[in-house]
Order: sequence, then structure tokens, then C-alpha cells
Amino acid sequence: MRATIIQQDPYLEPFKDQIEAISSHAGQTEAELKGKNKHLSDAVNGHLFFGLHKDGDNIIIREWAPNATGIWLIADCNKWQKHSDFAFQSIVNGNWELKLPYTQLPHLTLYKLIIAWNGGEAERIPAWSNRVVQDDDTKIFSAQVWLPPTEYKWKNSVPPKPKFPLVYETHVGMSLEEEKVASYDEFRTHVLPRIAKAGYNIIQMMAVQEHPYYGSFGYHVSGFFAPSSRFGTPDQLRHLIDEAHGMGIRVIMDIVHSHAVKNEVEGISKYDGTPYQFFHADSRGDHVAWDSRCFDYGKSEVLHFLLSNCKYWLEEFHFDGFRFDGVTSMCYKDHGLERDFLGYADYFNDNLDVDGLVYLRLANAVIHQIRPDAMTIAEEMSGFPGMAGPVEAGGIGFDFRLAMGVPDFWIKLIKEVPDEMWHVGDLYYQLTNKRPEEKVISYCESHDQALVGDKTIIFRLMDAEMYFKMDLENTSLIIDRGMALHKMIRLVTLGTAGGGYLNFMGNEFGHPEWIDFPREGNNWSYKYARRQWHLADDENLRFKFLNNFDRAMIDIANEKKLLDYELIALDRNNDGQVLAFERNNCIFVFNFNPMRSFTDYEIPCSAKSYRIILNTDDVRFGGFGNINLNIEYHSFKVGKDNFLRLYLPARTAIILV
Repeated sequence: MRATIIQQDPYLEPFKDQIEAISSHAGQTEAELKGKNKHLSDAVNGHLFFGLHKDGDNIIIREWAPNATGIWLIADCNKWQKHSDFAFQSIVNGNWELKLPYTQLPHLTLYKLIIAWNGGEAERIPAWSNRVVQDDDTKIFSAQVWLPPTEYKWKNSVPPKPKFPLVYETHVGMSLEEEKVASYDEFRTHVLPRIAKAGYNIIQMMAVQEHPYYGSFGYHVSGFFAPSSRFGTPDQLRHLIDEAHGMGIRVIMDIVHSHAVKNEVEGISKYDGTPYQFFHADSRGDHVAWDSRCFDYGKSEVLHFLLSNCKYWLEEFHFDGFRFDGVTSMCYKDHGLERDFLGYADYFNDNLDVDGLVYLRLANAVIHQIRPDAMTIAEEMSGFPGMAGPVEAGGIGFDFRLAMGVPDFWIKLIKEVPDEMWHVGDLYYQLTNKRPEEKVISYCESHDQALVGDKTIIFRLMDAEMYFKMDLENTSLIIDRGMALHKMIRLVTLGTAGGGYLNFMGNEFGHPEWIDFPREGNNWSYKYARRQWHLADDENLRFKFLNNFDRAMIDIANEKKLLDYELIALDRNNDGQVLAFERNNCIFVFNFNPMRSFTDYEIPCSAKSYRIILNTDDVRFGGFGNINLNIEYHSFKVGKDNFLRLYLPARTAIILV
């Protein structure tokens, strides 16, 4: 029988009642939502009932708007005017329905709703729309009928679930060289082959759900069931996912259920005239830091909306799971803002949002009932106990939690501590620090570290020097240092990962510029909302070396199944700044010392002989080639223990097998 999170961590015992209350509340809520259905996933089919659907020769549209006094459809067929022939009928439980001949609303027709309530009325885009488009000239959004004459035919089966996810985080719109919004088709044609070649087995797609402001990076969602039309059509998104599956790559999406855009015309804020239909009625309904609306997870209709949304993306688009955005905000009534989590009493108190935690637990249940092989990742920064623990053990049920402290650690270290003062014992602790019941996705940097206002690791290490000294003709100590540490930081982060590893597109070759989406402040420029792939392809630039190294590192992680195996610490020499550990008979050795090289450095080992399979100082990776890769290293005994004697140049790392 699986140990509970309290049995695994006795310090949680004083908070047993609150932990069990979450489980109890989740069970009661699930029973209410499930009704007579066998599984909760059988009961959350709102996407099949609400929204626009074809029924024989007719179109049926249904919406939930309990405060509405009337709803009308407006479109070309009625010259965008309220008309009694296009009035919805109130049916039951605040639901409304309209039936029209298909000839009046054929495929690609633009339409909206007018929703009236006591004291007012306004145009709205249907909350359950599966297609929303923006007019190029007026910039106005409308729903669009998406009923193509033939359904998309899936060609490829889903690849097996990897035990150790190697995640390539992407944003379709900024994925090309050109200064424009890239499409699903362009991503599939130009970027997907690069990801396959790089060896990653999961693509994490950001900004999939429709959002009115491109510069929000997809976080201010307006259309929860609509894939963003600025990248193409729903079938083009399906084609992208289908082709990724054909290449052996799974695809997960960043799903935003932590909040919604405030926009009323494009979004679902004050949809039926009330601020509380989907969201909290009081100040809790507004997220002060994100300028957005916060869902009321205590309402069964809201739970049904969001759980149906999970099911919709899994079934309609064959996504293989989700990265849940902003989970910390969902766990606490104050969203965890300006709060330090120093002890368990900081988690379990009146600030805990039990309804939010129950939703997350039910979402994981639904996802894994539909797709037992699906992957869920929590973007959770407070370290809430049990977030990535199994439900039967008292956890919330995520498969992984993002190790958000790791990039914060790297930034702080690079910014504040000189190389010669890096403490490898603390480094190892920070990279491996996680709860016993959870698996984590480790990463040096994601899109968050690349956005304007922050800096990528490569920028912090090289700054402006990388604009002028990355060609092979130039020499620079700053570039040499940056290249060496960029490789070492990525290797030690992957090597110590507690379940999976993530990289944001372009960071593998040290993409030189930040991410800045077009906005008024940059004169609506796309210059920094793109990826300069030519830098990695140019034989005369050093970016190719970083790209080559990342590919070799990922290949070894795949070949040796490194993340399947536990870590064994071998050496944490803070004076010499040497760190060594073992994973699946692969010995990782890092000399972070910027000034000292070591000859005959002794490392504990278990086998009789070893060879080097990866070396950050290899000339193929922009190194100096100071290590002879043809040497076979033989161990020697000291008492009962075996040791290797190694040459460790300054600022280098090797893997021996």
C-alpha cells in the first residue's frame, strides 16, 4: 500500500485535519458532479452540449447565462441586428438554446451574441466558441462557425509515454526568423524537424487558447475552447500535433485555468451582466498582480466548464497532457503574493483556497481517467506539500511539478556570487532539493527568464560581448567563460534532474536576445518576438557549438535513460569546486573552479574501467580540446574502495561510462 504524504513526512502530522479535509471535500464534490456516471470524466461533457453544433440539417447553439433576460444571435444572416427569429429560448438551469437551419449559418460564418439583463445588454462572443477570429482591419473579434465538410483524419498513433520527459517549450507565433506571427503550418514545417533532431521527446506549446492581446504570451485567455486563430485553423493545429506524434514526440499544452482576461466583449468577464457568473463576486474576483479575473472554484458550473475544457483539448486535439499555469495563485486566497513559505504553517491556514485545490485534484482525475498515459505538470512555486503526489496518498495528483527554484538559484548565483566563490555543495543541494513524494521538471531557464525585464543565462554571462565576439575569428575571455559555464550549467541541471528536464526554444544554442512582443512601447515591432535559427546554423559562429553540445547531451540522456535512475553523490569538494555524482553507471564530474586545473584528481567509482562519453571542453563544442578522449581510465583500489584519477581542466565537465 502506498505511503501517505503524512507518513512520508511526519512534520505534516499537525496539519492532518486540513489535508484530509481537502480529500474529503474533493470526494464530495466529485460525487455531486459525477451523479450516476461511473467516472467523473463521463460527466464533464459541456463542450458536447454547449456551444455551436450541427444536428442534421440544423445548427444548435447553447449557452449558460443565468442572469440573462434574453439572448440573440447576430451575424450576416440578420445584418448584425437583434431579430426575434434569432432569439434564444430559456430552457433550464440558466441555459439558453437556439436552433437554426444550417443554411443560415454555414461553415466560416462570423457571428456574435447580444446578451440582455436587467439594466443593460452587450455584445458577447459565446463562452463555448471553438473558433474565434480577429478582423485584420478593425481588429474586432468574432466567433466563427467551424464545421468543415470533412473532419480531420488522424494518421499517427500516440508515441509511448516517456519515463523521463525532455521538454522543449515553444511558442508558435515567435518560432520563425521572420518578423511576423508564425503559423501552425510554418512551425510544423520549419521548427518541428529541429526539435526532433535535437532529441526532445515532449513539446510544450504555450499560448494555445485564444487571447485578445498577443503580447500577453497567451496568459490573458478569452476563448477557453478556441485554439488561437492568429496561428491558423483548428485543423492546422491538429496536423501539427499529428506530425509530431509521427516523429515520436508527444505534445502538451500550457492550459490557463488560474484566471481569465478582464475583457468583456472578447472574454467571459461579466458575460451575463454579473461579475460573479464565473468569478468571485468580491475583491477575490480580481487578480491585482495580473489585472485579470479569478474563477470561483466553489461553483459546480465553473468546475464543469473547466473540467470539460480539459477533456475537450485531450479528445478534440489529441494533446498528451497539460502544464497548468499559475497553480500557486489557485492554492491561496491571496494568490501567494508577497508571501514567504518558510514552514508548514504558512501553507495550512485560513489563506488556503480549498476550492482551488479541489479543482486541481479533480482536473488531474479527469485527465488521467481519459488518458491514463497523459502528463500533467504544475507550475507551482510555493512548494505546496503533495502537489505532485498521488491522490491516493493524499496528494493533488500532478505527475510533475516545475522546479521553479532552480532557475531562480542560477540567476542569483550568476548575478551575486563570483565564480571562484561558487559552493558546489550548496549547488548540489539546490538542484536536488525536492519533496520525497514528487517528481520535478528541472530547468535552467524557461520563457520567463527570456522575457523583457529579465535576462537569459547566456546574456548574464556574456552581455553585449556576444554581439561582437561570437565569430570564430575573434577571441574573448568573456566569451570563453560564458561558453564554458553555459554548457556546464545545462549539464549539471539535467544530470541532477528529479524526473524531467525543460528547455525553451533557442536557449539550447544561447539565443542572444530577449523576448519582447509587439506593443506600443516598441512601436509594435516583431524584432524580438522571433527566433534567429541562422545563428545556430552559421558555421562561422560559436552558437553552433552550444547547439551541438545540447544535442549530444540530450542524446546521452535518452540513450542512457539517465533520469530513470537515482543520483549517487560521489564528491562535493567546496575548496576545489569539484562536484561528482553517478547516475546509471555514468559518472558526472564538474570542475567549476575558474582558475585551477587538477591532475590525478581522485573520484570514487565502482567499475574497473571507464571512458569519456561527453566532454564540455571538446572542440566540437567550442572547447579547447585539453582532454584526451581516447584514454581508457582504469580504477585502482584504496582499501575496499575503487577510485579513478582524472585530469580536470578549469571550467570543464565530463561524463564517464
